[in-house]
Amino acid sequence: MAKRKTPVISARKQPSQVRSTQLVADILQAAIRVLVRDGARHFTAARVAETAGVSVGSLYQYFPNKEAILFRLQAEEWRQTMGQLERILGDASVQPAERLKTAVEVYFRSECDEAAFRSALEEAAPLYREAPESRSHAEEGRQLMENFMRDALPTASEQERVFAADMIGTVMSAVGKAISSQERPSAEVDKFAAAVGEMFCAYLERLNPEP
Repeated sequence: MAKRKTPVISARKQPSQVRSTQLVADILQAAIRVLVRDGARHFTAARVAETAGVSVGSLYQYFPNKEAILFRLQAEEWRQTMGQLERILGDASVQPAERLKTAVEVYFRSECDEAAFRSALEEAAPLYREAPESRSHAEEGRQLMENFMRDALPTASEQERVFAADMIGTVMSAVGKAISSQERPSAEVDKFAAAVGEMFCAYLERLNPEP
């Protein structure tokens, strides 16, 4: 069986003028509409160009393929979420347990905002997941959680901190996506966040008992 080729998802060039910046913004907004309307299976660069009202050639000046467009959408969403989590988890003026509870709440809420778009984006993830740029984003998330664990688990071993970071990150992602797909009301989302946050904190307390 032939090995699947890793897609090229880096932008061909960055817009340098107001007009080209607006063109890229229009393409990305059109991409969101096409992705939500048609789903990942029917997402094409041609449909994005048509929806944006630009030629396919103009689109290809900035994005080499549909995978690059989808990754750009994911990167924008990831950058926004990561920025929020970095500020929360890195705030040394707040106790680690409170930071973690707030991070879970913010993450779950972000997953449930624009749920249709996020669900479609998750469906498209296999198209670019193996690319180096995508792997780099995943590594940033792991590193953020491992850094937080150094504050949350000062007496735990490095192996315990790495496992805790991986476990909590994995569960947060899985539960957040599940809740988003169920379109629960915001009050229920917050209840889930509070319960999951409490479970995480109980787990960390067991690894880091008071002297």
